[in-house]
Amino acid sequence: MRRIAIINQKGGVGKTTTTANLGAALAIQGRRVVVVDMDAQANLSLSLGIEARSGAPTSYTVLTGATKFAAAIRPTSVPRLSIVPTNIDLSGAELELASAMGREFILRDAVREWVEAEKQRTGVTPADYLLFDCPPSLGLLSINALATASEVLITLQTEFLALQGMSKLVEVVQLLKKRLNPELVVTGILPCLYDSRLRLAREVLGEIRTYFQGQVFPYPVRSNVKLAEAPSFGQTVFEYAPDSNGAEDYMRLARE
Repeated sequence: MRRIAIINQKGGVGKTTTTANLGAALAIQGRRVVVVDMDAQANLSLSLGIEARSGAPTSYTVLTGATKFAAAIRPTSVPRLSIVPTNIDLSGAELELASAMGREFILRDAVREWVEAEKQRTGVTPADYLLFDCPPSLGLLSINALATASEVLITLQTEFLALQGMSKLVEVVQLLKKRLNPELVVTGILPCLYDSRLRLAREVLGEIRTYFQGQVFPYPVRSNVKLAEAPSFGQTVFEYAPDSNGAEDYMRLARE
């Protein structure tokens, strides 16, 4: 089972859009996918048409030990795509867990328990892909996801300021690899919201490819209004606009 954390310390760079639509694309291709909403804004949950009421099993109740990981998994409208949703309760998790023993590994232990239980019950792993939608910060929630994942997918906008934080972000991943999770590798950098008509976007994309040789996915996700509209209907882009550039780009990413 591939465990991929989708991260960037900046907001609005395509993390949630990528988690929802990459997960859906993989599911459409026949993979069993579970996405995990680790952001208290619950944008991933809402994007997939899931609204978790307060007290319901969510990533928050998993982190606080109130429920098992398996109990928090819910199906979505896309076959083979499931979600561990969240709600505003998650905003208090960092404070509540501040003094917990082994607080960085709570999610990792919950996922391991789920995988081992399913293997004993069915003889196979419960999913092919586990995708974590991380919040726009490198706090305890992101660290839990990075301690659980084996791969990191970094999304970024093709703008000048996006470049400024990239090297620092890669440094943080390397530090976490050294201290918390030796398995962790950067599996790829995904440029999002790319507009080839803008010279700046083309220049930034060239800079990223030069600086991070071999780590940038060959096809950026183009700026596409359908990707922005789909979450308001609680749908992936494949349900909302299957013939759009957004659907084409995420299907191509899934194949890659």
